[in-house]
Amino acid sequence: MAQADPAHCTVELDVASALSLGARERQEDALATAFPQGAEVGFAILSDGMGGHAAGDLASRIIVSEIFAELTLRSNGAQLRQAGVPRLLRYAADVANDCLRDHVEANPSKSGMGGTVITTLIEDGRLHWLSIGDSLLYLFRNNELIRLNEDHSMAPQIDLMVKKGLMDPDTARRHPQRSCLTSALIGETIAAVDCPDEPLELMEGDVIVAASDGLESLTAAEITAILKKVHRRDSRGIAGALIDAVATIGDPEQDNTSVVVMKAVATEHAADPAWVAPVTMFRAAARAMSPVRQIVTRTVR
Repeated sequence: MAQADPAHCTVELDVASALSLGARERQEDALATAFPQGAEVGFAILSDGMGGHAAGDLASRIIVSEIFAELTLRSNGAQLRQAGVPRLLRYAADVANDCLRDHVEANPSKSGMGGTVITTLIEDGRLHWLSIGDSLLYLFRNNELIRLNEDHSMAPQIDLMVKKGLMDPDTARRHPQRSCLTSALIGETIAAVDCPDEPLELMEGDVIVAASDGLESLTAAEITAILKKVHRRDSRGIAGALIDAVATIGDPEQDNTSVVVMKAVATEHAADPAWVAPVTMFRAAARAMSPVRQIVTRTVR
């Protein structure tokens, strides 16, 4: 993991979110952000639901809303200091997982519903995260793209076969089991959780991108090239560029794509933070959303 300069300046966060339906009939991604003006803590949650007709849509909303509620309730300074951020993030994920279990027990037809989750919490210029599943968490720093979170899918094993010469890269990228999850929130024991004890110190110019796997229609090299071109834009422009690049591919089977972009800007160079959006939750209705919906929130660290 990239390490920050200990003398990094105080930064302001410029945050934007975007959702795209892709070629699907239903939006199964959900996300929420909360970066109140002047607060020491801000957070974002993103989930990619699964479970077939209606269940994936519902699962992602349950995951996001439950974690959002827990963090809103418990992310004040005193409780964070007492419990610690990693412990709080794990607890919130467990609450969401229990809620899924309760829903399936009450509605057996929804068996198999669940989803991935990425929760990012930024406290005093430090990035904490929890990740379960195959959704993406990237750091773009000094023109280099670094994946921060673990990939809880079959993709790492398949890529290892490529490195060993047992499979060619094109076959690996199209492998039917590539997206099979090895860990997810499904109301049962969570197989793997990525939640580091130590946070990442943010530096001026850092761009953090959390995204559902719909963004993987772009290769890491293509994402890097896009960010090199647009990283000086505000977070709204960066999020829009990523969503537009996915749409340009024109994949007839394009999955839902959701992104949260968090850009660290030095306070002395930051845009006017006088306007701050309220806490926001995004959910796209099937066949009823524009290609991109965005909102920007800002807070001074």
